[in-house]
Amino acid sequence: MLFIVALIGVLVVSLIIVIKSADVFVDSIVEIGGAMGISQIILGVTASAVGTSLPEFGSAVIASLTGATDLGVGTVIGSNIWNIAGILGISATVAGVIGTSKAGLTRDWLMTLITGFILLFFMIFGDISWPAAIIMIVAYCIYLWLLIKAQKKHSVEDSQNDENTEELLENNPKEGIEEKSKKDISKKTYAYVLIGIAGLIVGCRLLVYSASELGNIFGISEMVMGLFVLAVGTSIPELVVTLSSAMKGLHDLSLGTVLGSNTFNILIGIGVPALLMKVPVDNISLTFDAPVMLFVTVLLMALIKMGKGKLNRWGGIILMITYVSYAVIRIFVLA
Repeated sequence: MLFIVALIGVLVVSLIIVIKSADVFVDSIVEIGGAMGISQIILGVTASAVGTSLPEFGSAVIASLTGATDLGVGTVIGSNIWNIAGILGISATVAGVIGTSKAGLTRDWLMTLITGFILLFFMIFGDISWPAAIIMIVAYCIYLWLLIKAQKKHSVEDSQNDENTEELLENNPKEGIEEKSKKDISKKTYAYVLIGIAGLIVGCRLLVYSASELGNIFGISEMVMGLFVLAVGTSIPELVVTLSSAMKGLHDLSLGTVLGSNTFNILIGIGVPALLMKVPVDNISLTFDAPVMLFVTVLLMALIKMGKGKLNRWGGIILMITYVSYAVIRIFVLA
């Protein structure tokens, strides 16, 4: 009994660490990205997405190395379902609305959908091994290349805008000094980024440990632990970052974080472990979990289209209902 109370205490403390670390991380990368002229959507699908996905990636690698591969695959698939249906659902419901950038949304949503089909395709043929892993990693490299191209285009547009405002700045030296000062980045900001990531990793590892131990005590199966306990636990950074971004009006960052995280989770979170050893495919994951992941991805775009380019509160509620329905069916019917 005392051990259970201690685990609950660790879970609460780790949750506080994760929330504060995510807040520091978001503020810092937005400041750095803004100073460097990087758009919110690019920040979301790269720095923010990868940074918040480290717990899932680490969990998947550790699970594979220790032979608990069901735990690793379950964490990735469960996390992706939770990211869209749970995190975006909660964020849209609380914030009221999440706006989108059409170009960024189309690119990143389409990549997320394609990534899901890539995973499902390899799952059909059984265990995921190194040939599939190489294809996944190459696919992620191509995605990064597309992001770099998009960023270069964004930089060119910013340069043209700067040329149009250069004459105004010359006529107002004080304004020019203020504009220049906005682009100065202190070493403290970079330090906060590292502190934020470190806090996310340490906090989430403690969170995963306490949640896993509690799951073992109450007799939760390994796959279900991966799909729900670890998936939700390791996705808390995405939840906090996405919700925080949505509340601050950084809609592209909140949506980009989720879509970029889902792409990273599959292509790298499963791709890298598959390089080390074969990742077995559970039959229920193939016939139910993976299809649900693809369904919620398509549902997200449908709700955004219905909301005229925005994910509104009703769309968020529908996503949350979808996740609860999935959880009930998976735990009580198919487990």
